[in-house]
Amino acid sequence: MPPPYSEQTYTPPAAIPDYLIRHATLRQLQIFEAIVRLGSFTRAAEELFLTQPTVSMQTKKLADSIGLPLFEQVGRNVRPTEAGAELYESCRRIFESLANLEMKIADLKGIRRGRLRLGVITTAKYFAPEVLGEFCREYPGIEVALKVSNRDRIMERLNANEDDLYIMGQAPVDQSDIEAIPFAPNPLVVMAPRNHPLVGKSKIPLARIAEEPFLLREPGSGIRDATLRVFESHKLRPKVRMELGSNEAIKHAIVGGLGLSVLSLHTLTLEGPDGPVALLDVEGFPIVRRWYLVHNKGRDLSLVTQAFLDFALKLEPAMREEMEQMWPKLKVFLQD
Repeated sequence: MPPPYSEQTYTPPAAIPDYLIRHATLRQLQIFEAIVRLGSFTRAAEELFLTQPTVSMQTKKLADSIGLPLFEQVGRNVRPTEAGAELYESCRRIFESLANLEMKIADLKGIRRGRLRLGVITTAKYFAPEVLGEFCREYPGIEVALKVSNRDRIMERLNANEDDLYIMGQAPVDQSDIEAIPFAPNPLVVMAPRNHPLVGKSKIPLARIAEEPFLLREPGSGIRDATLRVFESHKLRPKVRMELGSNEAIKHAIVGGLGLSVLSLHTLTLEGPDGPVALLDVEGFPIVRRWYLVHNKGRDLSLVTQAFLDFALKLEPAMREEMEQMWPKLKVFLQD
């Protein structure tokens, strides 16, 4: 009878890491990987919903199993030692193999079962949960995990293959191994407090907006970059009063009368067109951008992932209609 595995795939017992199997756990490796990736015991504990003493204890046990220190202190952060760096690369390969196994098992179960891991930038949190909710109603057996973070962190997760799909407002243009599929409009609009004197005016010159106190997202934000490009194209500079790290903080600052700002129209989904934040009709706006579904080209999409991608692509007409209801002027800009 022929052996069940070819010689190329067969692993002799002597090659199996018996010592590490008995003395190290996958949970310890997961904790270790998070510490290296995040550069902090505290941030790793927060991501994994563990206490910091638990993270420290499990890391010490893993170092004892390896027989060498895994980290060294650098200021307030930690970085892996030479042994830690080798272990980190092995961890990444192990977790990638396990993720592929999980995907193949889900495919064997069929689309009725499985798991979807979705990473989205912060602005996409205003609609991504609704999309996931509709998807889960159609496929009730699917488990979903949603990770919301800023663009830089989402790019880190994308490069590390940590999730199945990503929703981004700006496609990575410098990476040929990335597939970015446009699937919905993402208009950026100028917002003001409801009682601002410019509310209700038509075709406001951008130079007039440049005279107002302005609120910007933090450096690295795609919205910030797109906004500054519009001002630069008119040889203008906004009068920046404050930089804030979240859309909600900016909306509260707008309502508080601290300045005008540019945000995605999606950030007003809950308040609607009659809330405390008003939209201004400004020269050069809206900036019509797109949302993108992004994944690594080298990653095989599971049945669940492909089903969600197909499902999301069908939502564009409904999302366009919702945007146009919030601001009828958009209809002209979204015709292309």
